[in-house]
Amino acid sequence: MTQRMNYTQASPDGFKAIYGLQQYVDACGLEHPLLELVKMRASQINGCAYCLDMHSKDARAAGETEQRLYLLNAWRESPFYSERERAALAWTEALTRIADGPVSDELYAEARTQFSEKELADLSFAVIAINGWNRLAIPFRSEPGHYQPGQHKKTA
Repeated sequence: MTQRMNYTQASPDGFKAIYGLQQYVDACGLEHPLLELVKMRASQINGCAYCLDMHSKDARAAGETEQRLYLLNAWRESPFYSERERAALAWTEALTRIADGPVSDELYAEARTQFSEKELADLSFAVIAINGWNRLAIPFRSEPGHYQPGQHKKTA
């Protein structure tokens, strides 16, 4: 597929706004490996090849195992994720698929056993950010395969 347009050039102020949210998420204090799993899982659900390429490379560069990345789509059936990661992945799926129905009280209670109020708010901002990036990369056909780990942190 050929990229339709470069949205960062078409709307630099819009890009700066969403990038500002990403900068907050990156510095909010949540564990980097957890954030990469969240980005990967939301991107799997949304079918965003560009973001899957990017975040799998960033996760691997940060020490994530291939096994955990390969099994992420089946995290419920896999023993390789902590309870905190499981709570984050369930929260990510619920927020990413919000059109399927409301977030249940049970899921909220589960998430709160693993995350403080601030952490859960920040996790939600992380999910919002990656869903936003997915919704830019997919329709404008951002081309996967060229990203190098850490590239956007260096150039943004």
